[in-house]
Amino acid sequence: MAFRPLTARAPAVLLREARPLKAILGHAQRLAHLQRLLESQLQPAAREHCHVAKWREGELLLIVTDGHWATRLRYQQKRLQRQLQMFDEFANLTRIKFAVRPPTLQREANGPTIDLSTDAAATIQATADGISDPNLRAALERLAAHAKPKS
Repeated sequence: MAFRPLTARAPAVLLREARPLKAILGHAQRLAHLQRLLESQLQPAAREHCHVAKWREGELLLIVTDGHWATRLRYQQKRLQRQLQMFDEFANLTRIKFAVRPPTLQREANGPTIDLSTDAAATIQATADGISDPNLRAALERLAAHAKPKS
């Protein structure tokens, strides 16, 4: 009896047909829809700091990136609740809770990056050559290796 692997199926087909994946996809789409409704009622500056985490039995849990935004949103809680209750999805909204959770992923720097010149790299490498501590020397050599060649 030979092992015959199952034929590969496209990810989109798996998401539509496999029950556990279909349930997860449906839940993610529902949260994305609720997030869009929430963002339509938030100030533009607050949109990136507030995300829908849970909507169950009249209670909406929002994840906020820091305490500053949580405080600002708590001051606006009653207004936000009234505005959200106008949507059919939030018709039975009775309470909004806020949880502060800083983002776990580091965002990329939006500002300019600083390139290390070949002269600076040579100076760092010369410094590394005079260091007796192997860990410090290795760190300086790694830093010197980041030099950008002149074009």
